[in-house]
Amino acid sequence: MAFVKRLGFYLFGLSIGLVFLSIFLKKKSEETGVYFCYLPNCRTLKDMRSKPLSYSDNIMMAIQEKRIDSTKINQFLLNGDVDFGKSSTKTAPCKIYFIENDLDGKTAFLKVKNCPSKLVIEEIN
Repeated sequence: MAFVKRLGFYLFGLSIGLVFLSIFLKKKSEETGVYFCYLPNCRTLKDMRSKPLSYSDNIMMAIQEKRIDSTKINQFLLNGDVDFGKSSTKTAPCKIYFIENDLDGKTAFLKVKNCPSKLVIEEIN
C-alpha cells in the first residue's frame, strides 16, 4: 500500500512538472522564434527560408500579371512538403527541390533552385 501511495504522489508531481515545463518552453519558443527542426523536410525548408529570394523570369511575369502572389510562394516555404524522390539533391552548386502544397484546394508543385547564397524560384505548376 505504501508503494502505491508513493507512486501516486510521484506521478502527480511529475505530471504537474511536465505541464509547467511545456507551457514555459512553448512561451519561450514563441518569443524567440526558435524552431526544433530534426526531420529532413523541416530542415530543408528552414534552410530555404534563411536565404534571400529571387525569381525566374517566368515567375516574375506571373507576379506582375497578378496570376500568382508572393504570399502563396511563401506558403510553400512554410507549410510545403519536399518531394525528395523528384528532387535533385546531388547537383552542384545548386540543388533542385520540388515542394508540394495545397493552393485553393488543389495540389501544386514549386520548383526551387537552392544555391549556397540564394534561393531561386524556378516555376510553379
